[in-house]
Amino acid sequence: MKRHTYDTGIIGNCAFMAHINKNTNVEWLCWPRFDSTFIFGGLLDKNKGGEFSILPEGEYTSEQHYLENTNILITEISPKSGGKYRITDFSPRFYQHQRYYKPLMLIRKIEAIEGSPRVIVKCEPVSEYGAVKLKVNRGSNHIQYLGGEESIRLTTNIPISYVFDEQPFVLNESKYLALTYGEPLEAALVSTADRFLAETIQYWRTWIKHSSIATYYQPFVIRSGLALKIHQFEDTGAIIAASTTSLPESPGSGRNWDYRYCWLRDTYYVITALNHIGHFEEMEKYFSYVTDISFSEDERYQPLYGITGKKNLVEEILTDLDGYMGNQPVRIGNQAYEHIQNDIYGQVMISLLPLYTDHRFVFSERKDSVRWIESLLSKIERTIDEKDAGIWEFRNMANIHCYSNLFQWAGASAAEKMARTIENQELVDRAISLKDRAAAHIESCYDPVRKVYTNSAGSSNLDASTLQLIMMNYLDPTSQRAKDHLIALEKELRTPNGLFYRYLYTDDFGKPKTTFLICAFWYVEALASVGRLDDAQREFANLLQYSNHLLLFSEDVDEQDGSQWGNFPQAYSHVGLMNAAYRIAMKLDRPVFL
Repeated sequence: MKRHTYDTGIIGNCAFMAHINKNTNVEWLCWPRFDSTFIFGGLLDKNKGGEFSILPEGEYTSEQHYLENTNILITEISPKSGGKYRITDFSPRFYQHQRYYKPLMLIRKIEAIEGSPRVIVKCEPVSEYGAVKLKVNRGSNHIQYLGGEESIRLTTNIPISYVFDEQPFVLNESKYLALTYGEPLEAALVSTADRFLAETIQYWRTWIKHSSIATYYQPFVIRSGLALKIHQFEDTGAIIAASTTSLPESPGSGRNWDYRYCWLRDTYYVITALNHIGHFEEMEKYFSYVTDISFSEDERYQPLYGITGKKNLVEEILTDLDGYMGNQPVRIGNQAYEHIQNDIYGQVMISLLPLYTDHRFVFSERKDSVRWIESLLSKIERTIDEKDAGIWEFRNMANIHCYSNLFQWAGASAAEKMARTIENQELVDRAISLKDRAAAHIESCYDPVRKVYTNSAGSSNLDASTLQLIMMNYLDPTSQRAKDHLIALEKELRTPNGLFYRYLYTDDFGKPKTTFLICAFWYVEALASVGRLDDAQREFANLLQYSNHLLLFSEDVDEQDGSQWGNFPQAYSHVGLMNAAYRIAMKLDRPVFL
């Protein structure tokens, strides 16, 4: 059986993201925001998703790669009839006028690199998730698409008739396509596009040069860091779990979710990974986002919010779309916003801990510190004894989850450190008291006969999330208890191919059929933490085969054939890779390039 992978790469500028297929088509692009309707959605419906392709007549082969150390994607097409051409896809991002320029603009540069190939350009954006076909207006050097919220314009130096009629033409000079939303490109096309390209290349390469990345599997860490960066919606600071919706965890499973929102848990992991490579700007932007949420939520946090802090993310099923490879349902919105998930208070606290403990930040800049820490501790206090849906967001099951209490313990530990920084003894004492209460719940999950922590109090089920007991130093990694816990988990949840299941018990949708990739990277981290460094390196190297052709990773992997499933690329998976590489590099004492 052929291994299934996602044949797309992503480009983005922290305002939007686009997925470009090896067949040149823009398979996914939501405008004006990550959580808006798709303009191109061929990923979910080939007929209703629109198209933006640059193809030859007849058969061809295709290769795709990133311009080194950038989020700029190169697709090279070799028609069977002869010739060869290159498409450079990017979304402009660079610093000008004391701010980042990140327009809603997709630029495609087409260059012949051999012979005189003939190409056909098709551009058919849609709106309202494919329900609305846009009206097409022809200009002198542009085509305007009307009928959505804002006007979409394609500006090009290709003869408009060729694009309008989808007519083949010979590529005898460089051609440019600039697709814009709302604000059109009112400037010289060729010189502006080339300047934007040069500035965007410089921006991304400078961002990487200013990263502190160890030599251990550096190209993979660089690609993961670049992918994570464009998952932040810079306007508000929110970080999304993935740019896609409804890509199934396994074929026919019904586990098709909308991930275009900001999970407070996922963001903690993203912030940690970016922090490891020396990037803090994302954390400060996120601080503003989460502070706004904190002060508007008296009782508790939701597990996730919209990228502008929107609370109601009502789940809706779009019955008119085919779904990815025929997999329905297609969902927009996510019912998990209604869940009780009590680990998130701790994760918010830990994700922002460096703002109080790392002297590269000016501590006095933190406004309302006492109020903010007090607010989070109160939320932990209110929820510490509750049952919840847990990290895996069970829809009809509630328990005292080991993982939830671990992060309440870790959050209280972080609060203690923050309180000491601002010299507030009352908050210190309160945090220590909560740590003790959380620890009691964690210990109620320990099975002394099997020498393992179960997923929840009173349960015999094992869960990969409890690997975090080791990485968060709740268990001393050098202790026998940590080593025994790891052995019990790997015995039950590790697959023969080195992948890792979240759990193997039945949930609301039956038993999971695919492995969850971040769990395998957690396993690698745990191995390194307990001193099994040779095992950690072997397992890490093995996991790298599960990327696509661009070193991008999905959420889930099929144990049988290594196929990629779930939303793609998944921030969680790239975080897992970066944190595992960082943990191994530190143990190996590999040099970090600053």
